[in-house]
Amino acid sequence: MAADLSTIVKAYDVRGVVPDQWDEPLAELFGAAFVRVTDADAIVIGHDMRPSSPGLSRAFARGAAALGVHVTEIGLCSTDQLYYASGAFNLPGAMFTASHNPAQYNGIKMCRAGAAPVGQDTGLAEIRELAEAWSESGAPEPAATPGTITSRDTLEDYSAHLLGLVDLTSSRPLKVVVDAGNGMGGHTVPTVFAGLPLDLVPMYFELDGTFPNHEANPLDPANIVDLQKRVREEGADLGIAFDGDADRCFVVDEQGNPVSPSAVTALVASRELAKHGGKGVVIHNLITSWSVPEVVKENGGTPVRTRVGHSFIKAEMARTGAIFGGEHSAHYYFADFWNADTGMLAALHVLAALGGQDGPLSGLVAQYDRYAGSGEINSTVADQSDRLTAVRTAYENQQGITLDDLDGLTITSPDWWFNVRPSNTEPLLRLNAEARDETTMTKVRDEVLAIIRA
Repeated sequence: MAADLSTIVKAYDVRGVVPDQWDEPLAELFGAAFVRVTDADAIVIGHDMRPSSPGLSRAFARGAAALGVHVTEIGLCSTDQLYYASGAFNLPGAMFTASHNPAQYNGIKMCRAGAAPVGQDTGLAEIRELAEAWSESGAPEPAATPGTITSRDTLEDYSAHLLGLVDLTSSRPLKVVVDAGNGMGGHTVPTVFAGLPLDLVPMYFELDGTFPNHEANPLDPANIVDLQKRVREEGADLGIAFDGDADRCFVVDEQGNPVSPSAVTALVASRELAKHGGKGVVIHNLITSWSVPEVVKENGGTPVRTRVGHSFIKAEMARTGAIFGGEHSAHYYFADFWNADTGMLAALHVLAALGGQDGPLSGLVAQYDRYAGSGEINSTVADQSDRLTAVRTAYENQQGITLDDLDGLTITSPDWWFNVRPSNTEPLLRLNAEARDETTMTKVRDEVLAIIRA
């Protein structure tokens, strides 16, 4: 295998096609590199339901154990269940998953003890360098005494931890449709929801890494069509969709209409602030709706705006001592969960909020969904920099306009804003726009797209 691993070592994780881009021998080198960089004497490993995951996970364990490190395998789990184990055991962890990518992909999400992130600037670059070197020179010298590899089931403990953070005992009975997309939500939901006042209607709970029903990416509208239809047919109170590794959740209301992740962020932020006496920092990335900082301030909190991406969110949460953070991509981060993201905990908050009052979910979230948003629109471009400059030139001299470069280009007026960001991995520009009404949003969106696609 080639020594250049730049195609599979991304900004936040390892991800690529198996076995074309990476395989079990390389996973073994990643295991050795991970423990060398984290200086661990013990680690925890979990994996999703993809056909290649058990073999890759075990190879990583062998690579770590060969250097004298003790490995705890928690087996099938969601990514946030692996973060739970990393936090509860205070051990570095590795999760084998490619999240919502197609079946031929797999990857590794790694963290330090306490679920602290491992990204390009926090160890991933060094892990790549070691794996590249060893792929040419051979594996490092094994320890005189190899480490042990043992198994431990954490599902019940993970569930108990989450249920200790959200009280659903006084909730009214709710009928909820859950689409697990044949991903790890099918493994975690039955245990977490057991005993709660919920009439659960399961969809695609069979663990199947070939994703026979639809891609496990609920942010793509095509992948929640089945859920929307089922919610209406069942007369359910809401629907919840999880992505492949179940670290993200997406919500639809009783009419089958999507609830924006920004509205979920604002709702959960209000609950977390109430739990903390109306005080605390809430992190939100710059793509979330104007509603989020407004709701945070209205509930006594301090909003802090960051770049897009979990490493930036987690770093800001640690720096500011934030109690909660949310992203437009349906990632939700909790101080009570080692600053890590967990879609399941966000789902429990939505259920508790809905069950704690008598109205429908559409009415509950209306107060958190105040503006018209475009959603993320991708455009393939030949030259990202050239098109960004064209957008800047079109708006920078207009009266009442402000520009900032925190992440891509954000342009704001009193009645609307938009952000254009280049993709790190593809020749794309990503547009998000929001305005005080649908007509204005549509006008701004179309103007900017015309410049991007000129």
